[in-house]
Amino acid sequence: MSYQAPLRDMRFVLHELFDVSAHCELLGNGLDRELIDGVLEEAARYTGEVIAPLNRNSDEEGVTLVNGQVTTPKGFREAYQQYVDNGWASMTGPTEYGGQGFPQMVAASFHEMLMAASLSFRVYSGLTEGAVLALYKHGSEELKNAYLEKMVSGVWTGTMCLTEPQAGTDLALLRTRAEPQADGSYAVTGSKIFISGGEQDLSENIVHLVLARLPDAPAGVKGISLLLVPKFIASADGTPGVKNTLSCGAIEHKMGIKGAATCVMNFDGATGWLIGSANQGLACMFTMMNDARFQVGLQGLGVAERSFQGALSYARERLQSRALTGPAAPEKAADPIIVHPDVRRMLLTQKTLVEGSRMLSAYTARQLDLEHGHPDADARKAASKRVALLIPIVKSFFTDMGQEVASLGVQIYGGHGFIREWGMEQLMRDSRITQIYEGTNGIQALDFIRRKLLGDGAAELGKLQDELSELCSAQAQRRELSELVAPLQVRLQEWRALTAEVLAASNRDPQEIGAYSVDFLQYSSYVLLAGLWLQAAARAQDALDAGAGEAEFYQAKLHSALFYTRRILPRVSSHREALLGGADCLMALPEAHFAF
Repeated sequence: MSYQAPLRDMRFVLHELFDVSAHCELLGNGLDRELIDGVLEEAARYTGEVIAPLNRNSDEEGVTLVNGQVTTPKGFREAYQQYVDNGWASMTGPTEYGGQGFPQMVAASFHEMLMAASLSFRVYSGLTEGAVLALYKHGSEELKNAYLEKMVSGVWTGTMCLTEPQAGTDLALLRTRAEPQADGSYAVTGSKIFISGGEQDLSENIVHLVLARLPDAPAGVKGISLLLVPKFIASADGTPGVKNTLSCGAIEHKMGIKGAATCVMNFDGATGWLIGSANQGLACMFTMMNDARFQVGLQGLGVAERSFQGALSYARERLQSRALTGPAAPEKAADPIIVHPDVRRMLLTQKTLVEGSRMLSAYTARQLDLEHGHPDADARKAASKRVALLIPIVKSFFTDMGQEVASLGVQIYGGHGFIREWGMEQLMRDSRITQIYEGTNGIQALDFIRRKLLGDGAAELGKLQDELSELCSAQAQRRELSELVAPLQVRLQEWRALTAEVLAASNRDPQEIGAYSVDFLQYSSYVLLAGLWLQAAARAQDALDAGAGEAEFYQAKLHSALFYTRRILPRVSSHREALLGGADCLMALPEAHFAF
């Protein structure tokens, strides 16, 4: 199954919806529309011609572990070398360490392409960018000078080593220890599981960021430190030096992303160095957590886009039955299944969820850029608050969406979708992990309520709701958009009432936080996408009114916005009813009564 990057839609989102050129001018990075489009076109060529053809074989072949060395699927090494040589690895890296300093708003489009082309391939490079960010912000000058340039270039890769067999979400249970040494280093001992790219044959060195406890550390999460523990200790000349005392003990045999090595890593007194202050490891790690969770959201988006492309292509070619209104292709033995209303329902569900999520990914990436690069401190602070609010939505909603869209892709193919050789079932298997790692979607929903709503009394969410109300008011008089504006206004009013109910109930009973969280996050996500679809429809109508050309593209945006409003947005009603059901029906049943 081929993949072609959706460049026209990406350009619509970047240029017409969010004016990425003005964004780059504000950030002072020197990028203009011509350069951005050129980068995206080359990215589309690389992902479509080099990476996408590796996807199915990587699933069939998987990875192997022999004598502690992982071998990646055929073609991965050559493709990764191109990734490094052509500068893709350094795209977002800090310029003082050889990076190109591209904004996330541009890079997110390339990263979506990578996820769509091969999620397994992207896993190897994805965490390096987050590790660079954590080291750049919290590492000593000595560590940064020794490791950052090679990591930014992609010649060396990075990992996050958090999880242990007894410590997943609850890092307070972490046992890996770090003993101080006379030379200022630490001897790190312990085992970590589920380490993506913990061992591989793509890069010449792997730099692990490891959470561990110092001997005098307080109990719980307040006693966790972050250490840099490389596979090879960097030599003075910048080359990999002495092999560290760490190893890959096993690789996991997984449901999906079989071309990505998911490793058990054993640290046997391995030499490491503290990043940041002692017992401040979580604070350092959270620097990269927003980036990691945003990237996982893009994984859901990328898989969904590829599933939609496959389903659309198949629906145009597969002949089955006649249209309900009579033959649509009388010269053929049957009509293509795209004429059937239920197939249209599935395709439009895929299309509107994917394109709506792409808009939200660009908006979130814009806020990430402003958080770090806006020249005004108050604007940086405001962007930081918006990022904090949006990240749980992006991570959880996009990955839930990716699984739904991948499942619809299998359904559109029918029996062929269930067969390995068509590639659709692989997308469904690959996407499933995205709802679990980097914090399960249930944890994201809890975070959305506990930290983002209760943390400020829903002040930031209220600002977002106000902005959507202002958007509705600005478009309310346009006849062409009336069917989009009115339903959104109703849902916004309902959303505000639900927000107040969630706050009140959460303060009455902590159990209500867990009972409300998933449905409230889903409700918020669907309404937010409705606002973005209204914005997209307004831009499309502007273009049509101005006679800008490409009328079919803009009319498709209007049709898609209407479908989303009529057929997808009503899902919030079920989430509202479930949410108002409260915690008692969840918690009243004694554990012993679950089964007899």
